[in-house]
Amino acid sequence: MAARNAFYAQSGGVTAVINASACGVLETARQYPDRIGTVYAGRNGIVGALTEDLIDTGLESAEAIAALRHTPSGAFGSCRYKLKGLEENRAQYERLIEVFRAHDIGYFFYNGGGDSADTCLKVSQLSEKLGYPLQAVHIPKTVDNDLPITDCCPGFGSVAKYIAVSVREASFDVRSMAATSTCIFVLEVMGRHAGWIAAAGGLASDERHDLALVILFPEQVFDPERFLRAVDEKVRTHGYCSVVVSEGIRGADGRFVAESGSRDVFGHARLGGVAPVIADLIKDRLGYKYHWAVADYLQRAARHVASRTDAEQAYAVGKAGVEMALKGLSAVMPAIVRTSDSPYRWEITAASLAEVANVEKKMPLEFISADGFGITEACRRYLRPLIEGEDYPPYAGGLPDYVTLCNVAVPKKLAASFSV
Repeated sequence: MAARNAFYAQSGGVTAVINASACGVLETARQYPDRIGTVYAGRNGIVGALTEDLIDTGLESAEAIAALRHTPSGAFGSCRYKLKGLEENRAQYERLIEVFRAHDIGYFFYNGGGDSADTCLKVSQLSEKLGYPLQAVHIPKTVDNDLPITDCCPGFGSVAKYIAVSVREASFDVRSMAATSTCIFVLEVMGRHAGWIAAAGGLASDERHDLALVILFPEQVFDPERFLRAVDEKVRTHGYCSVVVSEGIRGADGRFVAESGSRDVFGHARLGGVAPVIADLIKDRLGYKYHWAVADYLQRAARHVASRTDAEQAYAVGKAGVEMALKGLSAVMPAIVRTSDSPYRWEITAASLAEVANVEKKMPLEFISADGFGITEACRRYLRPLIEGEDYPPYAGGLPDYVTLCNVAVPKKLAASFSV
């Protein structure tokens, strides 16, 4: 069997370790030159495939590819671009197959979250209908940790570590100033429907670090009166309070507390910033002086404080994705299976994309404390291993030394262009 080329693309919000998955894909593919020819990367994700803007990763040195393992963000560019359903816009999917056929691409590796899993499944289904042989594998990634089946999502462990560290350090800061200055600190974290990242803030307080924390989860209806009582009690007891709030909290009317009214390309409501809303509520009702911050891109770009567990898992799913494709599997996702909590052990299995696509995993209610403002011991047992270990990047001149690839374009073979 002659070697066929592969296509790899990054999708959605990038993470501190998505390039580690890219490294796993590329290094593993290079070990099978008799099966996989050139791995092309889509410039700016799936848009690169639609516009035939492909990058020849074969022109990158082994050293540059290896350096991806400790470099944050998306080395080839990502995108927020959701393909519609097959019946709504079949032309998009047919265009993908047309590009794949022109460049003899027999392997499709799509590195992203839930929307990417759906796209990967649909591409696999259409390739079968059109009689075009293609092994389509979804490589999991999302800081939201909301993909089903897999124990955790690569990208989440590092965000969780960053948030836990930040909340602990900021709490030490506000505690030291509370007597005569600020006594409230509010940190807004990502998480539209699932409170996994907010929950990670709860790790900041433990048996050795008794910190005054209040966490607001999207799984819990936001009740201003209950929240204010909880904050007031923390300040009266400890002198200060740190609040970790998920961007996706909703009121009793079902609306996002921070909803701005507009929507993004996926149809999701744009969230306008919940931290100042919560901080102003505290100031107006309780009179406490505050500071607030939005972790935003910092939480997902912080490779300098990445979790070693997360980095290892990100590489492993990239590697496993290639191996699954070479075994003839398609429409699957490498899923992480936890086999032990302590010591933490895990393995990888193939999950069907039919069971992954369009399914969102929220936090179990047993992970949220009875008062609704903290995490339980069960949640700690789940989270702790995911932030374990340090995996520092190399430093030069006092700063992380990250790689920037050449990203040389492949000559186009199709005469027709395609608008996105």
